Amino acid sequence: MAWYQTGPLSSNTSELNRLFKDKLVTTKEAAEHIKSGDNVVSSMGAGEPTLLLDAITERKHELRDVRIHQMLPLAEPKYMQKGMERHFRHVSWFNSAISRPGVKAGQSGIMMGYLHEYPRFFSESLPVNVFIACVSRMDRHGFFSFGVSVNFTMAAAQKADIVILSVNNNMPRTHGSGHIHISQVDLIIEDNSPLPEASSDLVTEIDMKVAQEIAAYINDGDTLALGVTAIPQSLAYSLHDKKELGVHTEILTDAVVKLVDAGVITNQNKILHPGKIICTSAIGTKQLYDFMDDNPMIEMRPVSFTNDPYIIAKNENITAVNGASKVDLLGQCTAEPIGPKQLCGTGGQVDFARGVAMARNGKFFMTLRSTNYKKQSNIVPQLEKGTVTTISRNDVDFVATEYGIVKLKGKTVRERVEALISIAHPDYRYGLSEAAKKLGYTR
Repeated sequence: MAWYQTGPLSSNTSELNRLFKDKLVTTKEAAEHIKSGDNVVSSMGAGEPTLLLDAITERKHELRDVRIHQMLPLAEPKYMQKGMERHFRHVSWFNSAISRPGVKAGQSGIMMGYLHEYPRFFSESLPVNVFIACVSRMDRHGFFSFGVSVNFTMAAAQKADIVILSVNNNMPRTHGSGHIHISQVDLIIEDNSPLPEASSDLVTEIDMKVAQEIAAYINDGDTLALGVTAIPQSLAYSLHDKKELGVHTEILTDAVVKLVDAGVITNQNKILHPGKIICTSAIGTKQLYDFMDDNPMIEMRPVSFTNDPYIIAKNENITAVNGASKVDLLGQCTAEPIGPKQLCGTGGQVDFARGVAMARNGKFFMTLRSTNYKKQSNIVPQLEKGTVTTISRNDVDFVATEYGIVKLKGKTVRERVEALISIAHPDYRYGLSEAAKKLGYTR
């Protein structure tokens, strides 16, 4: 369908119902529109139309080299299982525990880039043969809502040759920019399965300790941007004594709902979009999805808006908290590969690090446990060969572990080294000091 040649967006009820009926097909019939070699782009997380993807997978013997682009699937798709390699290739827009085995086996590829740039990929370099998404029920004006997954969905739908929507009454209707009219859709299926859910990472005592330290830096009226790893999410449990907080973030989670219910988040002091929680997607439980449904406090925007550093910078007093896997003695942080092992992706960390740096009274925290599950230090002399630096030494601001918080901006190499060693696990501080001398960082 030519997106910009659809004519007037009719609101006539009988016409809308006729269009819906004309475009409604079975899941099997919709899956038959996928051809070998197609680029299929799916909405992310709970917005993924799993029933349709399963139906596409059933056609595996008829298909070869279908590339399915997805970001953060919440359960292992059938098309990624062993034996599907010749038929389907997963393109991961952010690697996770679900897609990691496929990446390691060479079945999945990694889409690189800063998250705020992703919608632009569709207009500049990435063909979209078929766009698929799970959406809310149609409203009386003929619009569906992309619900929990707005990020790059509008850009992909506008570029697609074919748009297939899976209508699900469990998908929340969200306010903001994530809506598509029935006249801009080619095919519709219906699937009222419960939306996939995801709980936060298991919170440990260490995570809570780091979160409590960061909470001391957050003032009443600040705006929050929280990552989805354990420490940023633990912060919600440490902010119940704060007042009038706001939210401008990438991914909304259940942690924010808890703070709204407690009266901590009101968004009333925000400079940009007062009264509104600004986000681009949501991952969580049914409690979160119910909270979002027709909630005028929530405003979903494309990731090209929420993660644009210049937009982020308009939020005064914004505090962003993200997680790192390792930090070296210069302050370089990685949340991506450790050596050749691809863990996650760039995501929105760099977007927020740079946006917050430009904001008045902005604070950006990179958090990590001092040691990993093997009891090895996560603060290292140098990042392992092959490791990708997610946050450069010039962009990192605060680094936090359970042993304290240090500010790196405005410090020399020697001062950075000494600061980072001070928050490393005590068992590794001497070794890090000796390594720093050998590297010429200190004497």
